[in-house]
Amino acid sequence: MKALQWFTVCTITILTVTVCTSSSALEPPDAVDAEHLVKGNAAFALDLYRALHKQEGNLFLSPYSISTALAMTYGGARGDPREQMAKALKFTLPQNQLHGAFARLQAQLNTEQDKGDIELTVANALWAEKHYSFLEDFIQSTNKNYGAPLNRVDFTNTPEETRKRINKWAEQKTNDKIKDLIQPGVLNALTRLVLTNAIYFKGNWSHQFKESETKNDRFWLTRDKAVTVPLMTQKGDFSYGKNEDMQLLALPYVGDNLSMLVLLPNEVDGLSKLETTLTEDTLASWLPLLRKREVRVFLPKFTMTSEFNLGKILAAMGMPDAFTPQADFSGMTGNRDLYINAVIHKAFVDVNEEGTEAAASTAVTMKFTSAGTPPPEFRADHPFLFLIRHNPSGSILFLGRVADPAQ
Repeated sequence: MKALQWFTVCTITILTVTVCTSSSALEPPDAVDAEHLVKGNAAFALDLYRALHKQEGNLFLSPYSISTALAMTYGGARGDPREQMAKALKFTLPQNQLHGAFARLQAQLNTEQDKGDIELTVANALWAEKHYSFLEDFIQSTNKNYGAPLNRVDFTNTPEETRKRINKWAEQKTNDKIKDLIQPGVLNALTRLVLTNAIYFKGNWSHQFKESETKNDRFWLTRDKAVTVPLMTQKGDFSYGKNEDMQLLALPYVGDNLSMLVLLPNEVDGLSKLETTLTEDTLASWLPLLRKREVRVFLPKFTMTSEFNLGKILAAMGMPDAFTPQADFSGMTGNRDLYINAVIHKAFVDVNEEGTEAAASTAVTMKFTSAGTPPPEFRADHPFLFLIRHNPSGSILFLGRVADPAQ
């Protein structure tokens, strides 16, 4: 069995906090929209996880970061790409409601930071070619709903310097945890727009593990193969549940509004089965199993970094047109001249006795649909021949040479 894989802390927390809330006729429309958005985001998160889970080894990502970056991109999509993106990303709200729902959701996350119990920050930004024109409606919408300022940069002449600038932004917004988000060569003179999201989380457990109780112990990779890892342990009252296939445990962070949900298969080799059955609906059916009771918890300390280029995966999930020169993102520029070149994601997580630190960043890079080579320069500044000809017949009527035009 592969090493135990973990879900994005921030995304699962949003899910566990929001899935269980019920809507009523008295709720304002934007609150209902936010619930629809969270439900769709959760479905996309688990679809994406299933698409990625066959990769070997550890796996960590922030579906919320990916959804947010692609939602900003979706704001400029039209025609078939818009329909395909909505289906793949599980966007069930109309365009004019979707972005407002993202704004409300981000505001909810910001309130958690304001309480002071944890650190939770979300940042967005647009990086647009300074010689290229974008529609004011698109710029205003991303700024209003996502707090994404417009940064004018020079992809045409200095793509490498611009890449370093964007990477520096991602690094700063994730407390130096996400470095080198965009690799050399991804951006070039044809890049016209990069849409970025960064999310950073740091929270202490409500009930911290004692370092003195952490002991090296076996972690079984398969039924007959184990490795030795630091295993944290404590006994306390936690939300716990189980069924015939697994155990569930929710470990809350200080403030109790965020928690890590751990899904542990009963069998050493049971993870693959669990992954294939994991959907938004099955997860919603498992959450009611959680009940507060005394539990003896054993949890390994771990740190990991994962990175992905999600273009092919997202295309296979149902939005292929967005990645071709035939894409329609005319909502950005007024013309069908841009397509998605890459969707890059990088995530980091550290789980220890005190709590959890997690960060992720996503970049959607958009390219010009044609090579757009600059016009050739004809500089007649040295001796030349010239002809005066009759075009219909091709007859040369005059022929000459200019050796010195000043004579």
